[in-house]
Amino acid sequence: MSSYTTEPHSDNGAAANDPRLDTSAAVALPAGITPPRSAGRSAAALVEVLVELGFTSRAQADSAIEEGHRSGLAPERVLRDSDAVSADQLTRAVAERLGTDFVDLSIYKPDLGASDSVSVETAKRYQAVPVGFDESGRLLIAMANPANVIALDDLRLVTGHEVRALAATADDVAAVIARMSRLDEAVASALEDQEDEDEPVVIEIRESADDAPAIRLVNSIVAQAIGDGASDVHLEPQGTDMRVRFRIDGVLSERTTIPRRMVAGVISRVKIMGNLDIAERRVPQDGRVGLRIEKRPIDVRIVTMPSVHGEGIVMRLLTKDHGLLGLDNLGMRPVPYERFERSIRQPYGAILVTGPTGSGKTTTLYAALNTVNDVGRNIITIEDPVEYQLAGITQLQVHPRAGLSFATGLRSMLRADPDVIMVGEIRDSDTARIAVEAALTGHLVLSTLHTNDAASAVTRLTEMGVEPFLTASALDCVVAQRLARALCVHCKRPRVLSADYLEKVGYAVGVDLEVYEAHGCSRCAQSGYRGRLGLYEVMDLSEEIRRMCIERTSSTEIRDKAVEQGMRVLRNDGLEKVRLGVTSLEEVTRVT
Repeated sequence: MSSYTTEPHSDNGAAANDPRLDTSAAVALPAGITPPRSAGRSAAALVEVLVELGFTSRAQADSAIEEGHRSGLAPERVLRDSDAVSADQLTRAVAERLGTDFVDLSIYKPDLGASDSVSVETAKRYQAVPVGFDESGRLLIAMANPANVIALDDLRLVTGHEVRALAATADDVAAVIARMSRLDEAVASALEDQEDEDEPVVIEIRESADDAPAIRLVNSIVAQAIGDGASDVHLEPQGTDMRVRFRIDGVLSERTTIPRRMVAGVISRVKIMGNLDIAERRVPQDGRVGLRIEKRPIDVRIVTMPSVHGEGIVMRLLTKDHGLLGLDNLGMRPVPYERFERSIRQPYGAILVTGPTGSGKTTTLYAALNTVNDVGRNIITIEDPVEYQLAGITQLQVHPRAGLSFATGLRSMLRADPDVIMVGEIRDSDTARIAVEAALTGHLVLSTLHTNDAASAVTRLTEMGVEPFLTASALDCVVAQRLARALCVHCKRPRVLSADYLEKVGYAVGVDLEVYEAHGCSRCAQSGYRGRLGLYEVMDLSEEIRRMCIERTSSTEIRDKAVEQGMRVLRNDGLEKVRLGVTSLEEVTRVT
């Protein structure tokens, strides 16, 4: 995180002397906040400050002053209208003139707890929005007009905090206010009524004066996570406060801290949304709630986690109408793609996709289903949960309370004349045996399994009680995969990896490689990555591998034989994508 230190300066004007605009304390400022060079130049014309900062030339300033005399406009307005200075430069000059800090809201991420301390109407009225707290506990207010001390006084009364103004461009302030309004209204008005006790449930909640801040905060957190593309929201107790983290592109990042006084209200609000017992804090609870955000259906899975520091919550966000990928959009290289496509075109056999939770296995299975989905086939799936809804396919939802597990559902599906069966996950020996038997009796079976690589899937089935000769006969193809973050195309920069370095990290390529590395910009939230891509290893079961399976050969030997027959392992597929410049070696190393 970048930091700046503000040094004390002598007072040069009344505005700079106002405690609400004070920046005299020597403190380190977070990235996105820039301190002024001096305590203020309230007596200087703004156009002169623009010249002093180097944002415009003396000749341009003089021309703007002359034009201003003729048109009656301020010189800085003339410069802005002619695009001689940008809105960002003009606001920086205003901050310099007043002796206050400038905040770039494309870099500095507003604190959700601070933003929710005022209503959207109040923020619109003053074109000002709280964005955080400084080290002395003052509320930081990003303002298009930081000299509006009347607005600052009103905000101090409304929030109950001492306030400190930050200069921000009008567009940045308007964008934050629009997001507050859009997200708050979209979530608050979008809770779906559900009658089935195992469908997403939510209760209409009457907002009291005490509950409203917590409700607005939870609404903002959920909607902000959805807007940022997060897959999970973590609310984690940290002593007296609560940390909020989003998992975006598979990596957790901290977004805000919920103050102590709001923690209990936030936990209760989330529990009520998920129809959980708000009085039970000793054992974990599971719940669901259905939302519709800007016409997008969202399924939120809620899990409470009691810990020694207090009760935490994890919310998994599933976007039901997420655009499904086609098989050719998964990112497989040509050879593994041909192997996988050939397998799913077979009339029968078992195809397994393996990897840890969150590695994109379900997305791969749905891409395969899309490929084989036609009116001539009866396709039935059983899932927990049904993440995507596909036309022309019968989809069953696991229903534990009603006795519908993967195993019982799979038995019923076999009596419904299916051609293709998808099992969301093979979790137990019963499901494994039934799936293998279905593949042997003329059905194409697709499922997922939790193993680290493709070869381990063969031995895992044996460990789950499936006879090796049945596995060898039924299994046709195994795909192991990981999701790696893709480099941001706007800020990635080239570098050279030496052959010695590559050998140290396990790649004996023998030559230097020209690749790209992450850098960071406002478009990728300074992470250097934006979006994700798949890394794959696709193993066909050749006659040799089937024989090794029957002989109960170890997964290591099976993998070596598959590599000998042309399989590219995950790390090598990752290195190929590093060479293509779409991800970094560090990211491939992290996920493989």
